Amino acid sequence: MVSTLTEPAAKPLTRPAAPRRRTRVLALPEVRWALAALALFLLALPLDLLGAPAWTWAPLFAATYVTGGWEPGWEGLKALKDKTLDVDLLMVVAALGAAAIGQVLDGALLIVIFATSGALEALATARTADSVRGLLDLAPATATRLPPDGGEESVAAQSLTVGDTILVRPGERIGADGRVLDGQSEVDQSTITGEPLPAAKQNGDEVFAGTVNGTGSLRVRVERDPADSVLARIVAMVEEASETKAPTQLFVEKVEQRYSLVMVAATLALFAVPLAFGAALQPTLLRAMTFMIVASPCAVVLATMPPLLSAIANAGRHGVLVKSAVVMERLGQTDAVALDKTGTLTEGAPHLADVCPLPGSGLTEDTLLS
Repeated sequence: MVSTLTEPAAKPLTRPAAPRRRTRVLALPEVRWALAALALFLLALPLDLLGAPAWTWAPLFAATYVTGGWEPGWEGLKALKDKTLDVDLLMVVAALGAAAIGQVLDGALLIVIFATSGALEALATARTADSVRGLLDLAPATATRLPPDGGEESVAAQSLTVGDTILVRPGERIGADGRVLDGQSEVDQSTITGEPLPAAKQNGDEVFAGTVNGTGSLRVRVERDPADSVLARIVAMVEEASETKAPTQLFVEKVEQRYSLVMVAATLALFAVPLAFGAALQPTLLRAMTFMIVASPCAVVLATMPPLLSAIANAGRHGVLVKSAVVMERLGQTDAVALDKTGTLTEGAPHLADVCPLPGSGLTEDTLLS
């Protein structure tokens, strides 16, 4: 027999959307340094273009080099200590090379571009972490456990074990994956299944952690450890997706080291060989530095992971779980999409379409809507 439990209702939740917990942009040091470099560059640029004395814009450009280039330069030196030629160090060397041949503005612009890219990548990574934390927040911090000897006790949801019985009141989030032992209600499972309409639940039906109970109370037997719940596995999938590397990035990382070594060797050759044959120092240095700047792999590296991270984070904020960066990259090559069921996409927000009073009820549409 199915019985209906009557318990005091908890405060209802209007919608089980993942909380929009966002990292503040200025909380990221990469963003602060990039903004400082950009501000200094924008101050120096008009002074240089208008022909102002060098003492007015040279210190600003120098500060741009320092604020935007110290972090990638330091990371590059640490990589060099591990016998790895990092693209960050090449970027700084290329910018300093530009300054050495008199192209201070071009070198500063390169610094700003690279610093901005690093800031965008850090921001995208933070947004991905925010999405993961938002999913974790769907699970309630506490649950009401029903001990075998009777009574109720409020415990941490993470401390629940398989076989425990919990009480879920109206409006509460379910604390663990389990099966209904007693009670009738409807549960909003849109965070798990994507279905906007609540699912009816009664004795024997499965329920999931983080979903929202409706108007009835339920007694639920825990069948999965909280660390192995459907919600926990979704969170793990999002984290794994943000750590995977797309084929393009893997290729770039594979080629980057060899390409960088070849580029440095070619630059040194362009500088040393002409000098050995009596060429003038200034034009030889100019050609070598120009080659290093043009041949730098910075642009290729900047165009790989930041867009993928941003896309994965943006999808997570809109409730779309991306399996991996590989999948996201392949999405750009998709020509057709097949949809199941009725072949429609919804926003997950039902709207009233029609009002149909039951025959013989004596009610009209206006009465029901009043």
